[in-house]
Amino acid sequence: MPSLAITRRVCVAAFATFVTSLPLTAVHAQDNVLNIYSARHYKTDEALYANFSKATGIKINRVDADDAGLLARLQSEGAASPADVVLLVDAARLWRAEVGGLFQPVKSAVLEKRIPAHLRGKDAGNGSQWFGFSTRARVIVYDKQKVQRSEVDTYEKLSDPVNKGRICTRSGSHPYNLSLFGAMLEHNGPAATETWLKGLVGNMARAPKGGDTDQIRAVASGECAVAVTNSYYLARLMRSDVAADRTAVERVSVVFPNQASHGTHMNIAGGAVARHARNVPAAVKFLEYLAGDEAQSHFADGNNEWPAVSGLKLTNAALDSLGNFKAETIPVSVIGMNQVRVQQMLDRVGFR
Repeated sequence: MPSLAITRRVCVAAFATFVTSLPLTAVHAQDNVLNIYSARHYKTDEALYANFSKATGIKINRVDADDAGLLARLQSEGAASPADVVLLVDAARLWRAEVGGLFQPVKSAVLEKRIPAHLRGKDAGNGSQWFGFSTRARVIVYDKQKVQRSEVDTYEKLSDPVNKGRICTRSGSHPYNLSLFGAMLEHNGPAATETWLKGLVGNMARAPKGGDTDQIRAVASGECAVAVTNSYYLARLMRSDVAADRTAVERVSVVFPNQASHGTHMNIAGGAVARHARNVPAAVKFLEYLAGDEAQSHFADGNNEWPAVSGLKLTNAALDSLGNFKAETIPVSVIGMNQVRVQQMLDRVGFR
């Protein structure tokens, strides 16, 4: 009877023969498949994925969830994660994933040339770990029949007594707000920021609820008079074919805050190659595709975001109508590091 050791050697040899005899297409099947974990849940992005597959022959499998859900999944999966590319819609979450070791550095001449340095992750000499592909501004919308522009032309004024009972907002712990508050902490310091947050809570017309679009509609309906929203939600309503959306836009005005000081807070949507990606070449190719003119124009025309690549001619009349503005240039890493302190402040002032 053969020994166990001999049996194992025979099995290993047989398996090796089987693998080497496989057709090349089977061995390298993963070269034509890209697994994407995406927090970009925008219907207009379907064209992005379809065009990439058409141009490259690479099939895309996608997992959709919010930023927090994707990061939790990556952490729990560890080295077994099938993710090749990770797409997130908040700068601080990109930073958190970077410091959490969930990405791997990418060295790409295309990405370094196309994406500005302040919209990339830290480069320790072996490439950046993430790249921003589009930007959005955190603007203030207000009821132009009830509110003067000068009363809301800075974020700081949202806590002024003149705005008592006027403010509506989504949850303070939502990433979009946490990033804004993290930037405010850096600009104004902890004492002033906590006082500001307390004043903001005191000025609310109702408890935080809903998303950014809900805040715009609440201002338009008279439920409140002032709200904070990401710019692309407003542009989406401006371009809508729904009469009620256009009516809502006509009722409100928009201001880019802090033009006389540090500028309007900006957030980004970006992407990275997952730490345990099995198809790195295709992952890098996809990120480079997102930095190309076609994809960059899509971010503007398809989802009302500003492209990360400068100099592109846009055809989005809604974005054009918002005009030029001074944008904040605070480092993403600073915003990310400030969020734990900000969340503690929110808990103390009762901003849910």
